Amino acid sequence: MNKRSIIASIDVGTTKICTTIAETTGNGDVYVVGVGITPSNGLHKGLVVNINEAKEAIRNSVRKAEQSCNYKIESAYVGVTGRHVDSVNNTGVVAITRNDRLVRPDDLKRVLSSAQSIKVPNDRKLLHVIPRGYSVDGQVGVKNPVGMYGYRLDVETHIITAAATSVQNLVKCIRGIGLDIDDLVLEPLASSEAVLTEDEKQVGVVLADIGGGTTDICIFKDGSIWHSAILPVAGYQLTRDIAIGLGLPFEVAEEMKRRYGSVMPVYESKIDANSPISEDGHGVSYNDLCDIIRARVDEILRLIFLEMPGSNYESIVPAGLVLTGGSSNLSGIEVLGRDILKLPVRVGLPNHVSGITDSLNDPAYATSVGLLLWGAKNQNTKKLKGNWFKDRMKQVTSKLVQIFK
Repeated sequence: MNKRSIIASIDVGTTKICTTIAETTGNGDVYVVGVGITPSNGLHKGLVVNINEAKEAIRNSVRKAEQSCNYKIESAYVGVTGRHVDSVNNTGVVAITRNDRLVRPDDLKRVLSSAQSIKVPNDRKLLHVIPRGYSVDGQVGVKNPVGMYGYRLDVETHIITAAATSVQNLVKCIRGIGLDIDDLVLEPLASSEAVLTEDEKQVGVVLADIGGGTTDICIFKDGSIWHSAILPVAGYQLTRDIAIGLGLPFEVAEEMKRRYGSVMPVYESKIDANSPISEDGHGVSYNDLCDIIRARVDEILRLIFLEMPGSNYESIVPAGLVLTGGSSNLSGIEVLGRDILKLPVRVGLPNHVSGITDSLNDPAYATSVGLLLWGAKNQNTKKLKGNWFKDRMKQVTSKLVQIFK
């Protein structure tokens, strides 16, 4: 029987904070045992704007998750987003100088180190260096070159950086409540673990996580990440447009968006276009509400594909667009996406986990589930390294005992 261990994730969003706790096994299974969801305070568009408020909101979320499963967590995987995140593709190359010309794990470390030797300013923090593919002596498309023969090893990487101060403020909030950070993970990377299939990543697909404050984008091709970006427009702008356009308080506009919001043409809706809808004493036209939402969502969908490096996106991402995040719950968003982009569009629900997942069966929690999956995958890697180190130390200790007998 596989020994179970505990991992946790914290999705610090603009509208909500979600802490999830899960049990994992050695074979990568993730079983969710605790969930804590609280309103977000002290954040705007993925950035901490009030440390004390943000810290208290995170503390409440963690406390709720711990109480729901009677576990106490000491560390967590934490999502990072915001307009300050930037990415670039870079290559690295090293020579295989050993007589046997055999590529070994040390060579992978050297070539990745070569690829990340780009100049990172002091005000930036390196988040990820992700290998996209290797080539050995010009042979491209190599996924794992270890064990191959060659004279030259190349790697193409996707490098993601973030503003150091923004990351430091987030880290301060997490550590301020007594938790360590297992890893900082770009949120759309985490979401991709929860909602994308391997086939989609291989063929070419765009993931767009439309949250409260930002729309997080990742483009996958040939099984690896190809491009990433963060747009500072999302659900908050939708609600703000409704509030301004219809003369409503922000909270009322948000509730109307959630209850009645649709991007479908009015004639396709089940609600009478001419009937007024009301919330908290405020009445508006259903037609006007949908027109405002549809115009803003249309803009967001077009902005997502403006991030494509090249205009011929049909050939780059034939698998189309996968939408996730809370704002992808808007009725008819897939239909509008297909009409605009002329590509397959679907809404991605988080999966690949079991346990108490009823409360997480929503696109809004794709990042939370993805962080757990990212953690489980990397925990197994660390465990393998740890076991190797322990075994090696036992061998060294045994030899020393024999020498000094």
